[in-house]
Amino acid sequence: MKISGFSFVRHGTLLGYPYVESLTSLLSLCDEVIVAVGKGQDDTLQRIRAITDPKLRIIETTWNEAMHDRGYVYAQQKMIAQFNCTGDWAFYLEADEVLHEQDIAPLKQTLQSYLNNPNIEALVFDYYHFYGSPHTIAISPGWYRRAPRIIRNNIRNYSPDGLFFIVMAHNKKGRYPYATLANVPIYHYGHVRAVQQMQQKIQQVSTYWGHQPPPFTGYGNIDPQAIDKFNGTHPAVVQKWLIYHAEQQLHLNPDYRPTRRERKHRWMMQLERLFHLELSKKHYYLTK
Repeated sequence: MKISGFSFVRHGTLLGYPYVESLTSLLSLCDEVIVAVGKGQDDTLQRIRAITDPKLRIIETTWNEAMHDRGYVYAQQKMIAQFNCTGDWAFYLEADEVLHEQDIAPLKQTLQSYLNNPNIEALVFDYYHFYGSPHTIAISPGWYRRAPRIIRNNIRNYSPDGLFFIVMAHNKKGRYPYATLANVPIYHYGHVRAVQQMQQKIQQVSTYWGHQPPPFTGYGNIDPQAIDKFNGTHPAVVQKWLIYHAEQQLHLNPDYRPTRRERKHRWMMQLERLFHLELSKKHYYLTK
């Protein structure tokens, strides 16, 4: 069995991504890791080149600055890396996501167990979305709680954005992949970076989505019912990054009033608790 990992990044240092930590965690599982590194104005490429693992392969790219349609430029970069994977499985990990070292061995065992089962096209991961602090996580259905991140590398598929896969079966209309649970989480640190870097990140992302976002004034403006404490341990590889780059405490704004969307998510969480449902958006079909 051969496992490929892939990712993409641009301005990782400038925007406060733990991209070196992310790639390092991916290398601990994979037989090869391909990363598409966009041409930029910081030292992201140099820092990735400094990773000496021979399993890492860098593809230097130029982003399409004219593409402002729903983040499709991210899909383009994702697919550049994915289409260079040569393994039985292809594992997509974003530049602000990290694997925990305790999950590497069981994940590899799970992949081996499904290697010869064509009914399983993808593996779905649970998520820890850290918000405002390494000690708090977002729990509302407004955040995807699970996502397919490993896909079988011998089926036709593409990505309409950076988050999910579309399988093209029989040259007809695409569908989400048939999947099973990986039973391990991905640790997502995109919403704990310093406020200034978060502001820069939001501004950059908005240019590729064709809209101007509201100003980001801090993490405190959020529905307190949408967050919870994190009681686990962080991956060893990201510990140093958290000390120097992450907001360490979440200070909620006592005067904040939940938006209409957040109030909707409150109702959804109540329904989830009452009827044992899971109502976050899904880009996969779980097999029985």
